[in-house]
Amino acid sequence: MLLIFIALYLLSNLVIGAWAARKVSSSQDFVLAGRRLPLALAASATFATWFGSETIMGAPATFVDGGVLAIIEEPFGSALCLFLVGAFYARPLYRLGITTFSDYFSIRFGRSAEFISAILVIPSYFSWIAAQFIAIGIVLNLVTGLPVFWCIVSSATIVMIYTMMGGMWSLSITDFVHNIIIVIALIFIAVILYNQTDGIGSMIQKTKPGFFRFFPQATVKDGVSWIAAWMTIGLGSIPQQDIFQRVMSAKNERTTVRASYLASFFYITIALLPLFIGLAGKQLYPDLNQDNQMLIPNMVLRQGSMPLQILFFGALLSAILSVSSGAILAPATIFGENIYRFFRPDISDRTLLLTIRLAIVVITLICVWMTAARDVNIFELVGESSAFSLVSLFVPLTAGLYWKPANTIGCILSMIGGIVVWFICLAINTEYSAMIYGLLASAAGMVAGVLIAPKSVTKTRP
Repeated sequence: MLLIFIALYLLSNLVIGAWAARKVSSSQDFVLAGRRLPLALAASATFATWFGSETIMGAPATFVDGGVLAIIEEPFGSALCLFLVGAFYARPLYRLGITTFSDYFSIRFGRSAEFISAILVIPSYFSWIAAQFIAIGIVLNLVTGLPVFWCIVSSATIVMIYTMMGGMWSLSITDFVHNIIIVIALIFIAVILYNQTDGIGSMIQKTKPGFFRFFPQATVKDGVSWIAAWMTIGLGSIPQQDIFQRVMSAKNERTTVRASYLASFFYITIALLPLFIGLAGKQLYPDLNQDNQMLIPNMVLRQGSMPLQILFFGALLSAILSVSSGAILAPATIFGENIYRFFRPDISDRTLLLTIRLAIVVITLICVWMTAARDVNIFELVGESSAFSLVSLFVPLTAGLYWKPANTIGCILSMIGGIVVWFICLAINTEYSAMIYGLLASAAGMVAGVLIAPKSVTKTRP
C-alpha cells in the first residue's frame, strides 16, 4: 500500500505540471511564473529552495556524527543566505526586471562578463542536482528494494518531464502543498519521539562533551573553518539562479523582500525538526541502519504507522522532486538566456522556450551520469555546489551593486581568479579551506581590475 500511495504522490507532480503548463505562454511565464506570485506562494517557493534531501537527510546525518559545529553550513548558513538576499539583493535586482543573474552582469559589466558568468553558473548546479537524485534513489530503494541507480533514473525522468511542462508555475504550486505536508509529518514524528524520551535534559546528557557547542575552539584553524562553514551556503548561494528565480517570481518588490525574510525565519525554525528527530532516533534506536543519511526514513518505516509512512515518504519524495526541479530549471534558463541567446540575439521567445526545455533534458542526463560516478554524501555535494559560486560570482555581484568603482576588468579577473585559485587549492589540499583562498583571490581580482583601469567605462550602475 505504501508503494501505491508514493506512486500517486509522484504522479500528482506530473498532473500539476500538466495543469501549470496551461499558464505558460512565454519564457517569462515558464521561468518566473510571470512575476505574479502572492506572498504565500513566493515565501513557500523560496523556503523550499533547499528544504529537501540535505535538510531532512544530509544535515541530521552530519549532526548526529559531529554535533552543532558540523551543521553551521546547513541549516544556519541557509537561513543566513535567505535573510541576506532579502536585506541586500532582492530590491535592487527586482527593480531591473531581469530574468537571470547573468543578465545583471550584462547590464553592469558588459556582454563578456555576462557570458563568463553564465559559463560558471551552469556547472555549479551539477553536484547539487546529483545530490537530490541520489537522495531520491536511496529512499525509493529503501521502500521498493529496486536497485538505487534505476530508482534514480525513474525519478529523474519524472522530475525532467514535470519541469519541462510547467516550469516555475509547477514549482510554486507543488512547493506550497508539499511544504505543508512535510512540516506536519515532521512535527508528528518529533512529538512521537519526544514522548518516548526522558526529556531534552536526558538527551543532552547522552551526547558526547561539546556536542552542542556553537562557537569554535579558540584556534585560528577552527575559527577559519567555522567562518568558512557560514560562508559556504550563507554567501555562496546568494549568486545562484534557482533562489533568484524563486525570489523574483513575486508579484512586486515588497513581496519579494518579505518572502525572503519569511523563508529565512521558517528555515531556521522548521529545519531544526529533522535535527531533533535524527538525534532522538539515534539514541532510541541505535541498531538502525548505519548509514545516518537514512536514519529518519528507516525510523519511520520501523516505528511509524502506515498513514504516517504514506504522509512522510510521499511528502519527502515530492519535496526533493521540487528542489530538483528548481535546480534543473536554473542552469537551463541560464543556458537559454545567456549562452544560446548570446550567439543568437534575434531568437524568438518561442525558440528560447524550446531551448530551455531541451537544456533541461541534457542537464538531467549529465546529473544522472554523475550519480554513478560520485560518492553519495548529500551534505558534501550540496556544499561543493555553493562553494563553486562563492569563489567566482559572489564578489563581482556584490561589488557591482555596492561599489561604484567596480568595472569590467575587475569583474572578469574576480571570476576567473577566484575559480582558478580554488581549483589549485583543492588539488594541493591546503591546510585551510580552499574556498577561503578562492574568495580572497576573487576579491583581489576585483580590486586589481579597479587599480589597473580606474577610469574604465562600464555599464550604468543599477
